[in-house]
Amino acid sequence: MAPPADFADTVTEVKLRNIQAITDAALAHLGLEDLLGELLERVREILEADAAVVLLLDHSRRHLVATAARGIEEEVRQSVRVPVGKGFAGRIAAERRPVIVEDVSGADFVNPLLVRKGLRSLLGVPLVASGTLLGVLHVGTRARRRFTDGEVELLKLVADRAALAAHALLSESERTAALELQWSLLPSALPSVAGVEMAARYSPGQANVGGDWYDVFNLPTGELCVVMGDVSGHGLEAAVIMGRMRSALRAYALESRDPAEVLYKLDRKMHHFEPDAMATVQYAVCDPSLKWAKLSSAGHMPPVFARPGQPSVALYTDVIPDLVIGADKTVPRHTSTLRIPPGALLCFYTDGLVERRDISIDTGVARLCATVHCDHPDAVCAMVMGTLIGHEPVQDDVALLVLRRDDSGR
Repeated sequence: MAPPADFADTVTEVKLRNIQAITDAALAHLGLEDLLGELLERVREILEADAAVVLLLDHSRRHLVATAARGIEEEVRQSVRVPVGKGFAGRIAAERRPVIVEDVSGADFVNPLLVRKGLRSLLGVPLVASGTLLGVLHVGTRARRRFTDGEVELLKLVADRAALAAHALLSESERTAALELQWSLLPSALPSVAGVEMAARYSPGQANVGGDWYDVFNLPTGELCVVMGDVSGHGLEAAVIMGRMRSALRAYALESRDPAEVLYKLDRKMHHFEPDAMATVQYAVCDPSLKWAKLSSAGHMPPVFARPGQPSVALYTDVIPDLVIGADKTVPRHTSTLRIPPGALLCFYTDGLVERRDISIDTGVARLCATVHCDHPDAVCAMVMGTLIGHEPVQDDVALLVLRRDDSGR
C-alpha cells in the first residue's frame, strides 16, 4: 500500500520540530559551533543534501566566513571568505533573499570548493535576526536538482531558528569578550602617589558595554596623568578601539607634557587608522602633589571640582570643551590650568553616570555636584554610585575616578 499523500509532509514537520527543539535547548546547553553543527546535520537529512554550510559575517561586515560545514568541511578548515555581493553566498547576503542555482556549470563562484566537491545544484537563504544580517545558510547536491517552493520555505524556517539562536549566543559571546578586554585594560591598581588620594569605579552597562575607560599613570618627570574616555558605540568593536586609543595616548604622553598636543596627536592617529571611530576624552597632566592640573577636553563631560567649605562645581567654563576625537583633526585644541588647593578634589566620569532618559544631562551633572564633597575618594565614589546609580539597572557603562590633594598644606 502506498503511503498517504500527506505522509512526506508529516515526516518533514516532525524533523522540523526536532530542529526547533535543538535551537531552543542550544540557548542553555550548546555553544555556537555545536549548535550549527547539529542544525546542519538535520538540514542535510531533511533536504537529502550532500553538503550544508553556514557562513557568518565578520566584524567588518564585508566578508562571510565559513563557520560550520557538513559534507564540505574543507570550507571551515581552509577559512573560506566570501565578499558580500560576490559569488553565490555573497549574493544571498547582499540581496537578503533565497537564491537557487540549479546547475553550477558556468556560474560565477568565488569559492572553488563548491565545484571541486562536485556540487551541481545549490539553495541558500540569509540568516537574519532582529533585522540584522548574521550570515548565510546554504545546501548543495551532487545530482542536478530543482528545489521546490516548499523546500525553500523549509530552509527559510530553519534559517530563522538558527539565526535567533546564533544571535543570542553571539551577543553573549561578544559581551563576554568585550568585558574581558575592558577589564584587562583598566588599571589593575591605581598608582601610589605621595600627597594624592584616589579611587575609581567601573560598572559595565547591561545594554551597552565596551567603550568607557579610565587611566592613571606617571610620566618620567613624576607628573601624574589622568584619562577618562568614552568611545562611541558598544560591544567588542568599541572595546578594541578603546584599547588602541589607550595605548596610543600613553605613547603620545611620553612625547609631550601638553594635554592639547597629546589629544591632537591622538585625533590625527584615529583619523588615519580608525576613520569611522569617534570618542570623547578628558586628559589631565597634574603636578606630582596635585597642586595644579593642566586639562584638555575632547568633547567630554566636565570634571567636577570640590574645594573645602565650598559647593562642588562642574568645570564647564574652566575647561574649554573642544571637538570630540574623530570629528575634525584641523581644529585647534586647548589646555586649561586649574589650581588645586589642599584638600580639594577632582571627579572625572563618563556620561553613563549622569545621563538618563527621564532627565537632562545638566540635571544629572547637578545631582553629581550635589553629591561630591571633599572626603576620602573611596567614600566619595561609594556615595556617588549609591546616589546616582543605587538599585537602578545600568544601561550604559559607568566609569568614575576621584582624586584628592592631601590637606596637610604641602
